[in-house]
Amino acid sequence: MTWTPGDREDPSAQTRPALEAAVAAAGQRAAAGRKALERLALLLADVDASDDHDLGRAALRALARSPKLVVRLDERTRQVLWHSSDQSTTPLARLVAALSRRTVNPLAVALASTHRDGRVRERAVRSMLDDPDPDLVPFLVLRTGDWVRQVRDRARAGLALLLADDPATYLPAAMPMALLVDARSRGGFAANQVAATLLSAPPAVRRAVGASGSEAQRRLVVEMEVAQRWLRIDDLVALAESETDVRIRSLAAEAACREAVWTERIPILRRLAGNRRPDVRAIALIGLLRLGERAEVATRLDDSASLVRAIAREAARRVGTDARAHYRAAVTGPAPTPGAVLGFGESASEMEAPLLNRLLTHPAATIRAAAVRGLRQLDAVETSQVMPLLTDPSPSVVREATTALRPVAATLPAELPWQLLAGARVELRRAGYRLLGRGPVPVRLRAALILAVDPDAGLSQRGRADVTGLVRDASRTTWRRTPLPALDVTSEQHADLLVLARRAAPALGDEVGDLLSAWLGVRR
Repeated sequence: MTWTPGDREDPSAQTRPALEAAVAAAGQRAAAGRKALERLALLLADVDASDDHDLGRAALRALARSPKLVVRLDERTRQVLWHSSDQSTTPLARLVAALSRRTVNPLAVALASTHRDGRVRERAVRSMLDDPDPDLVPFLVLRTGDWVRQVRDRARAGLALLLADDPATYLPAAMPMALLVDARSRGGFAANQVAATLLSAPPAVRRAVGASGSEAQRRLVVEMEVAQRWLRIDDLVALAESETDVRIRSLAAEAACREAVWTERIPILRRLAGNRRPDVRAIALIGLLRLGERAEVATRLDDSASLVRAIAREAARRVGTDARAHYRAAVTGPAPTPGAVLGFGESASEMEAPLLNRLLTHPAATIRAAAVRGLRQLDAVETSQVMPLLTDPSPSVVREATTALRPVAATLPAELPWQLLAGARVELRRAGYRLLGRGPVPVRLRAALILAVDPDAGLSQRGRADVTGLVRDASRTTWRRTPLPALDVTSEQHADLLVLARRAAPALGDEVGDLLSAWLGVRR
């Protein structure tokens, strides 16, 4: 996160790095980092007690930019700052007392809004509304779903007034949190207020919110503009061609094609039918079908996208073209295309599967990958023929071969997945790990510990996540002081797991490391 505390010399030179690190750690582990959240909550209280307003404002702005972190902090702060029955201790008493001052530090208001006492939370909400601040709006939105009616009603009334009076200032601040808590019990009010504000807001405000916000915000804005028919067909076509988010792109393409069908603008449908995005092509081809252009749609039998091929096969059926014969001729011809090979796998019978076996050694990697997928679709995978492709030079072929062999991984040579997991190429290590993913718990734990320290960032993240899932599943099976379920391993395998666990400990973190050590029966 970017910190903007001001230009003056900071007297809290030691506190700022610690607070910045705490915000970063809690943000990265917002779903699981209990200790990181506790450290952040205590540091925020210390910052407020230090009277460093610039640092407090910087921390509040950083929190406001991360709604998920604010939600987790709201939950955890009640257990960390307010769990003690003695509320006279500082800085707790100072946080509550600050609400009675004429000028209140916004960070103190934010922390007080998480208090376990509903009366304190209500005073915090009143303070937010007496001196409105966009950085406090995420905390105000949280309180609109408060379990105490007095807190909830005051927050709801205040949020509605703020959004009505100054949507340009408060809508961007409220929208991320409102969308995040929409699914919660009592959480729908804020989302409804945001939607109502969007409907009545000036176009410039809507565009600003849609351009600068998250995907969820942009989706809501586009959905509203399409529903209200505020976009012209040219705008919809441009959005369908340039948008990267699949939901927004498909929504714009559907609206553009619907308008094109109603007004019989075939050139627009043909333009979108040539788009590089499969979802846009499919929508446009359906529009052409509705206008009777069956023969044109039937020419897309060899498209690279399965949905487009399915639409083309339906068009071919309507004009009397034998799609299966077309695919058979393509895969037996001198220059098969990946789309034709995949289409053959989608429409042929298992009896014709041998026609794909000859393509497993084709010089083009795209054809080899398509042949493996076609055999899998026909349920005609022969292990002896596909297994050599696990070390194919092409990552896509390795991926398809791994997917095809996963259901029969138990029949493969026992050392093969481990050899792949130790391979020099990323795709080989990924393949080995996937083949081991259906094994017994000790096998999966060993593979995940190896992967947790993989030099590839994506693989190491997956390994850490799987180790975390395994140890937490094991800890949830216990009750009170019941021992953790024992791993069914030999003494040699147990020693191997200990070595791997020690090597992976820095990557796993303290919380997961403690659970893993307890499971393996080791004192840390």
